[in-house]
Amino acid sequence: MKILEVKDGMKVEPTCVYLNPPNKDVAIMNSTLHLIELTESHATRLPIDYFFRSLAEDQGEKAIGVILSGTGTDGSLGIKAIKGEGGMTMVQEEKQAKYGGMPRSAIDTGLVDYILPVEKMPEELMKYVKHPYLTEAKKVISSGEQYKNYLEKIFMLIRTKTGHDFSDYKPNTTRRRIERRMAVHKINRIADYVRYIQQNPAEVETLYKDMLIGVTNFFRDPDAFCVFKEKVITNILKNLKTDIPVRIWVPGCSTGEEAYSMAMLLEESMDEMKRPFKIQIFATDLDPDAIEHARTAAFPDSIAADVSPERLKRFFIREDHTFRVKKQIREMVVFAIQNLIKDPPFSKLDLVSCRNVLIYMNSALQKKIIALFHYTLNQNGFLFLGSSEGIGTYTDLFHCVDTKWKIFKRKGAVLEKTTDLARIPTIGTIDEIKKAEEKKLISAASMNELAERLILDQYAPPFVIINEKYDILYFHGETDRYLSPPSGEANFGILKMARPDLRYKLGAAILKAAKQKKTVVTEAVQLKQDGDLRSVNLTVMPVPATTFAQGLMMVVFEEKAPFNKSVKKVTRVSRSVETDPRIKTLEQELQSTREYLQTTIEELETSNEELKSTNEELQSTNEELQSANEEMETSKEELQSTNEELETVNSELQHKVEELSSANNDLNNLLASTEIGTIFLDTKLCINRFTPSAAKVFNLIPTDIGRPISDITSNITDENFSKDAEEVLNTLNKREAEVKTREGAWYSMRMMPYRTVENVIDGVVITFTDITKMKLAAIGLQRLAAVVSDSNDAVAVYDLDGRITAWNKGAERMYGYTESEALTMNYAEIVPKDLRQELFGMIEQIKTGI
Repeated sequence: MKILEVKDGMKVEPTCVYLNPPNKDVAIMNSTLHLIELTESHATRLPIDYFFRSLAEDQGEKAIGVILSGTGTDGSLGIKAIKGEGGMTMVQEEKQAKYGGMPRSAIDTGLVDYILPVEKMPEELMKYVKHPYLTEAKKVISSGEQYKNYLEKIFMLIRTKTGHDFSDYKPNTTRRRIERRMAVHKINRIADYVRYIQQNPAEVETLYKDMLIGVTNFFRDPDAFCVFKEKVITNILKNLKTDIPVRIWVPGCSTGEEAYSMAMLLEESMDEMKRPFKIQIFATDLDPDAIEHARTAAFPDSIAADVSPERLKRFFIREDHTFRVKKQIREMVVFAIQNLIKDPPFSKLDLVSCRNVLIYMNSALQKKIIALFHYTLNQNGFLFLGSSEGIGTYTDLFHCVDTKWKIFKRKGAVLEKTTDLARIPTIGTIDEIKKAEEKKLISAASMNELAERLILDQYAPPFVIINEKYDILYFHGETDRYLSPPSGEANFGILKMARPDLRYKLGAAILKAAKQKKTVVTEAVQLKQDGDLRSVNLTVMPVPATTFAQGLMMVVFEEKAPFNKSVKKVTRVSRSVETDPRIKTLEQELQSTREYLQTTIEELETSNEELKSTNEELQSTNEELQSANEEMETSKEELQSTNEELETVNSELQHKVEELSSANNDLNNLLASTEIGTIFLDTKLCINRFTPSAAKVFNLIPTDIGRPISDITSNITDENFSKDAEEVLNTLNKREAEVKTREGAWYSMRMMPYRTVENVIDGVVITFTDITKMKLAAIGLQRLAAVVSDSNDAVAVYDLDGRITAWNKGAERMYGYTESEALTMNYAEIVPKDLRQELFGMIEQIKTGI
């Protein structure tokens, strides 16, 4: 192999080892290596993480990351990136490594596919890269319908094991994850992989974990978080009262990096605004291990590649090779295991941040989740998705705040249909799948098995298989000599079916075998049948437990030669007790009876003790129930009293409602009848109420209630209307102005703060009084005054006392006095003496009205 130092723009070639030069980071794009200059922004250098991340982005599922001996935690985050893209990871055994820091940190992620000594790595690596998953993927897959059936079996196994269903995930995503696991185990056919996971339940759990792997890190897409802070967090905090908690939900939080990033941004924003808020961030995920890791709040020191030194210093505590999130941030976040698809969601949220989760789901499931998010959000709540995600056709539920970074704001639309996220139905056990597979294997029974069956049928004594309840599950041979069905209701209990002569000894043998877990043989049990006395050996042996059956026993009936009938004849031959077979048989029966009796007595004693204990428990339970009953009686009386109080309160409330209804009717009639247009705005300058006359000034309709006034088109020419309303709300100073509509009407506009009974400012009141006639009259007077003022005829106006109140230019020319001089004079001073008497007479007539 060639060993080369990386040069910028160098194409990657096979059988070459590349070494990165000092003080440079290496990235790969389109199979070409690029050198990256180091920056001073991060004190910790993590070249392996940096390269692994670029490798994952460039090569996807073909990426392979190998971690060997080294100190620190470099490579841990890169491994997660490779696994997130479907690649493979391999780590040197920690005990073999000279420096175990990097291998140990990688293994602790739980994402490593192979943990091997170095000498075994090449062999496994070559087997992996030759797998169809990395060469010709079509070889992995059977025909379309057959592959679909196997895929459904895998989903059933995962659902049985974990309770989670992946059938609504994108087929390509699940297929590639399954094939990746096949490549790890060097399995080429999906049918073989189905059989493998049936035989190895642990693989089901591993595949499930593999399905859940997602790429996440602190402040992923830094530009997105900058825009998010500016357009979302600032907006939420600005429009929220400090006594109301900020509620945020982060579904699919993985190991918690995004949730903690949110908490840090909120802490920074609160400091900048100098306004403290209570923060509630609910971070949820399917993976219990990921949630457990998130709760520890401990991350490898390689996060320094994503978190600035300032934030590391402010929000983290350094512990060995890890950074732990400080308590003030941890207390903002609550982690919980939750299935986004079927578990109840959180509600009354200000923000849902669900980034890079929807991309794994099919379109139908995405629509359900988007509708669910709309339901959980408050009015004007925000939705933050991944850069490759969107809201689809639900533009009536959200409007876009930022197109590039997929930030949306909730609209007030109501869903036409309740969001249907049905719970996953229950399914059969794993045995059903195994039985289906076993049926396919029956045709392949070997000749050896056939021979064994023939021998069993021909030479084996009669026997039955019973379960732990003594019910017969299987018959072999002619068992009718020893067993017969009882009359009445069908019953397969062996002691019910056993012949009377066998019943007691058979029961004792079964009981003993079940208790001692070993084979019990009862010899020479006498059975009368067809006038003959037969001797039967009873053998009861436990059946070894299997995956499919436990607690089974086999009962074997082995018959000896019958006694000769001549034994019934009386003979006078003298025999000793020891040599008489009849006496010996009776003694054996007596001994068996004694053993059975002793066993029965022990069972009865045990049952009696259990009954005594049960009786004591029942007595105790009875006393508790009596006490509970008394408490319930007391509670009932309290509830009755409370109910009476509620009825009284309800009556009072009903009276208040009637009063409020009457007052509301009066107010509505007043607002409808008045000619003054009035608009009531809340503290966010959204419309609360308006009078019909206000619709002449603003284009208002009933559905505009709740909308910002700035969104409504108006007929007035004042462009600063919204700013003026906001200024009134901030300064609490009223504002008056005359405004003109585009149709030429004039209104006197008055803006005042809206004060509640408790003298709390709760919005703005805006009134519009029609002054069109007054304005037109004033304009007419101004015009008339201009005509009189400029007339060549002398025009003077004086009051009844003769004081001059008006003086035009014609009067100035005629009398020689200026307007200012004339306004200080009396008319009698100007009129000639011979006309004064006549003038005074005219004035007197005007005064008296004669």
